[in-house]
Amino acid sequence: MKKNYNIKKTISMKQFVLEFGNTFSNHMKDRLLELELACVLIRKEEIYRLNLKHVEHIKYEPSAQETGKSMKEKVYGQFIVIEEILYYAETCTESKEVMQAPIVNKIYKELSDEGIIVVEGINAKKIDDSNIDFVMDSILAVFPEVSKEYLNIVKSMLSLSRR
Repeated sequence: MKKNYNIKKTISMKQFVLEFGNTFSNHMKDRLLELELACVLIRKEEIYRLNLKHVEHIKYEPSAQETGKSMKEKVYGQFIVIEEILYYAETCTESKEVMQAPIVNKIYKELSDEGIIVVEGINAKKIDDSNIDFVMDSILAVFPEVSKEYLNIVKSMLSLSRR
């Protein structure tokens, strides 16, 4: 796959749907947009692979096997879009600052093996109308709420933009 170094690295869910959702059903778009206020999508050079993070970049204690390491932000999934089809990756990009949330494995295992692809060594399973509700309900069940402070900031930004 071709790498693009002049891309916006952090995008909103709304931007993701605008950029990649041309062929997504209205139901898929609506479900994805339920995370609009609370998430950001982060990508590196690969324009089509995006990690799902909380908008406030909340830090958590690392897992038991990583005791003594610094706090890390959780990634709740990696979306891959190939040929206008949405996939959920088996793993997310991890680093010194970022760890994969346990829900990623649970979601991936529950998705059907029908429609599985391998992209740059990463296994991914197809998301469509038959399983988008499961994927989104699973993410929303563990995704942190946004803080009142954050909501107040967004409200004030929206009121300024309407003037």
